[in-house]
Amino acid sequence: MTARTLRGRAAIAVAAVTAGLLLTGGTGAAAGMPFTAAVFQATHNSYSGDVAGAKQSLTYQLDHGVRFLELDVHDNGYTTSRDYGVGHDSPGHLVDHSGGNPASNNLRDWLAVVASWSAAHPTHAPLVVMLDLKDNLTDNGSYAAGDLAALNDELRAAFGTRLLRADDYPADATVDALRGRVLTLLSGDATTRAAYRRDVGHHPAIAINGHGRVVEVHDSGSGALWYWTGTYGADGRVTWQRHGRYGSGVTPAIALNDNGDLVEVHQSQNGTTLWYQTGHVDSSGEISWSASRQYDNGVLPSVAFTGSGLREVHRSQSSDQNWTWQGALDANAGTVSWTGNATTADPRYDTTTSAHDDMSVTVHTAADGATPANTLRVSTDRVSGARIQYPQTAFDEYQDGDSAELRQGALFYGAPATHSSFITSARASGRVVRGWDFDSAAQATTPLANYPATNTPYASWYQTLVRQAGAVR
Repeated sequence: MTARTLRGRAAIAVAAVTAGLLLTGGTGAAAGMPFTAAVFQATHNSYSGDVAGAKQSLTYQLDHGVRFLELDVHDNGYTTSRDYGVGHDSPGHLVDHSGGNPASNNLRDWLAVVASWSAAHPTHAPLVVMLDLKDNLTDNGSYAAGDLAALNDELRAAFGTRLLRADDYPADATVDALRGRVLTLLSGDATTRAAYRRDVGHHPAIAINGHGRVVEVHDSGSGALWYWTGTYGADGRVTWQRHGRYGSGVTPAIALNDNGDLVEVHQSQNGTTLWYQTGHVDSSGEISWSASRQYDNGVLPSVAFTGSGLREVHRSQSSDQNWTWQGALDANAGTVSWTGNATTADPRYDTTTSAHDDMSVTVHTAADGATPANTLRVSTDRVSGARIQYPQTAFDEYQDGDSAELRQGALFYGAPATHSSFITSARASGRVVRGWDFDSAAQATTPLANYPATNTPYASWYQTLVRQAGAVR
């Protein structure tokens, strides 16, 4: 989104308010009203109902015009429950289970309530469901442990075709164009929000097979080995599916065949031993990894499938001499039989580029605007310099005081309701702004936050304020 577009939206919003085009009574919006110009009723800690505040159940809130719901989310116990937990300080804390709210703390059950209401009210104004991440999800080292790919899938499963992904947000979206849609928003832990939009690493390597399956590996710079899997699409872009940690070491390289079998090689951290792992990537992008096994000494290993099997080339740990191995993969056993170790004048394989037929992929690290210098980037034969990142199913909220990289390209802004200058500045720049703990008419700004998130949505002062602002339902 360009600065010119944002300024244009802001001008439209101001003109709409000045001309009195926002409908009062909260029943609709002027035709063509920009989404960024609209005001909606919003609640803070929506799950807490009447335990903390006076909000009642999620369904009651939605029935009475609330179009922004906040769920605080924890990853405690994910590996046992296979779900995230709703609650303030911990799952269940300050949660109101009465009035039709779920009896459990499982996020999936709370999302189902919202999804059912949305399906029953197909012309509702765009509905935002914000997940305030109370824990750092980046230490969940796999899909099974509840990483951000698992969260993405849970959101998609909950809302189906009613979900409007951040990737699909249309330029110059209007309220009417977004009716019946659910937008999800990530707030809370800043480390997790940044990791949702980019990844960082060192010594990235990549492979692609004839079916367009892509596997990337890299090291963390401190000895952890991580992977991404994805697919090369018809538009030449890579859609990333799964991400996880698979071992320890540095300078990894990867080879991938058309059966989805792979061989990875790497150097030991702070050492000169060489190790390999095998694996298989399935249709979901999940990799089943073998144990790590040593096969030689040396540095900077590289590997590729060839017409005759597998070949590895690395450099000697004590000179510039390259050495090679021939390998035979036993995919069922998850092992490689290495033979024919010898010196070679051949160069190491280019670990950063892989090609198959008319498809090619290249991986490197570079800053993308305000992101770190070791941001992982991927180029294909048709697309240059894209970030390696989770599919942007949810939007990422930029909060007052966050880093510049979280501000970059953010549509949704947020701050406590008392941060009036932040709210008015963000509104003027065309952002969609949330002010939380909005519990007094004296906190109102001009213009009002798009989402004045209150603990008392039915108080007369609040209802009067949002009605005068033309709140959309």
